[in-house]
This record gives sequence, C-alpha cells and structure tokens, in this order.
Amino acid sequence: MSGGGHGGGKRKKHEEHEEHENHERWLVSYSDMMTLLMVLFLVLFAMSNVDQTKVIQLQEGFNQAFGTNAVLQGSSSVLQSSASDSAGLDLAAGSGPAGQMTESEQALVKKAVSAAELAKAQTRMLAAEAEAQNLTEAEKKIKAALKKSGLEGDASFTIDSRGLVVTVVTSSVVFSGDSAILRSGGQQILDAVGPTLKSLPNDIEVDGHTNQLPVPTRNYPSAWELSTARASAVVRYLISNEGIAANRLRAVGFAGTKPLISPSDVRSVKLNRRVEIIVLSDLPDDTSSLLPAAAKAI
Repeated sequence: MSGGGHGGGKRKKHEEHEEHENHERWLVSYSDMMTLLMVLFLVLFAMSNVDQTKVIQLQEGFNQAFGTNAVLQGSSSVLQSSASDSAGLDLAAGSGPAGQMTESEQALVKKAVSAAELAKAQTRMLAAEAEAQNLTEAEKKIKAALKKSGLEGDASFTIDSRGLVVTVVTSSVVFSGDSAILRSGGQQILDAVGPTLKSLPNDIEVDGHTNQLPVPTRNYPSAWELSTARASAVVRYLISNEGIAANRLRAVGFAGTKPLISPSDVRSVKLNRRVEIIVLSDLPDDTSSLLPAAAKAI
C-alpha cells in the first residue's frame, strides 16, 4: 500500500512539473510577436524618410512626359505618413510644395521629358508609316484590277486620316439620276475592287455624296435619303456579290455637305456626285492624323 502511495505521489509531482512548463511556453510566442512588430515599425519609419519634395518634382516631370497624373500614385499612402508631412501634399493630383531642385536635377528632368515626347512622336510616326505602306499596297492591287478590267480611269485614290479613300464618281455609268439602283458599270467597278477589300482586315465605310444643285428629287424626300440609299446599295452589293462580312461594312449619306471641290467650280456638278469606299485605319486619332504625311514619304 505504502509503495503504491509513494509511486502515486511521484507521478503527481511529475504531472505538476509538466503543467508548470506549459504555462511558460506563451512567452516564446509573445517574444516573437514583439520582435516582428519592432521590425515592422523600423521598416515603416525608414520608408517615411523619403525626400517627398524631390519625389513630387520628379513626378511632375514624368506627368508632363507621359500625359498622366498617375505616376507614383501608389506611393502617396506611404509618403503621406503623418498629418504634418501630408499637409498640402497630393501626389495623385501632381501638386505639392514648391521645393528646391538643383539646376542639374532640373535639367535632367527637362531632358527626360523631351526625350520621352520625342520617343512617343517617333513611335506614332513609325506606326503611321507602316499603316500607310499597307494601304498603299492595297491601292496598287485595286488599281491593277481596275486596269485589267479597262476601268482604271473610273476611280481615284487618296490616303487621309481616315485611311485609303477610293472615290467613284456616280455618273450615269454607276447610278442613273435620282436613282440608287446600281447599274452594270458600277457593278463592274465593285467587282474589281471587291477581292482586295475582302482580303484586308480593315473595316470599310461607304459614303454617299450628291452635288449642290438645288434639283428636287422625285424618288426620295431629299438628297440625304438619296446619298444614303446609294451608299447602302454599294454595301449590299459588296456583301451579296463580293462576300465581304456585313459587320465590316457601314453606309453613310452626306447629301451635298462635303463637296470634293468648290461648288463654284464647273466640274463640281459631276465630281461632287460620288461614292467613297474607305478602307478605315484602326490607328488612334493622334497617329492616324500622320497618315497623309507618311503616305507622301513612301
């Protein structure tokens, strides 16, 4: 009995010792947590010591170069680390205290801005030249097809900011007066133009134009409906006979609001009465505006 009691006492003392060790283990986790917090605050403190004035000035330089006020915007939450530091500071808006930069630093910023603007202009010009080259190749193919069909004098070509413009004068060969029914001569022109248009990836716009003569229309309420109907007739033919996808085409009527030559010119009665088939460029506006100059350089 005494042996059993003695053994039971030892086990109780050993169990109390293990329970005492479990109570002290939380100190290790607490110590680790405090260490991590101290490191975190040291990192935040180090990050808050950025020269905010120079960052703002540098951002303004980049904003001018790239046309955006978002440069370094993600840093605003770090730099605005205290109420005193953030007073009058708004990196997202590109504003802040005047600050001081050395002349050499200012020169570097200006040089960076000029270089960035030049690089952007060169990139746009290269893109315009490549597009003008593609449009010129399409023009050559269409001209060759028209010449093969004996129709080389029935269309003229220009490249403007919209793209390649194929102008077909809507004489009696293409449409009768006050009519939007495509005649056989017009069909032959579209048969020559169609295969090249189909092979291109570009969307196509067909614009109808009338001349400025105040002649009342019999079959249409006004020149607006007549010019739109003629453009639509060309689009329908390109879809049904040339196999061009309908979602690549659109028809627009301008009546006599966009004359090709001045109405005072005696030729305007004939030349302003036309249909324009436009191979549309998909370049941004600031780049497509360079297409005429790029085409002349080819």
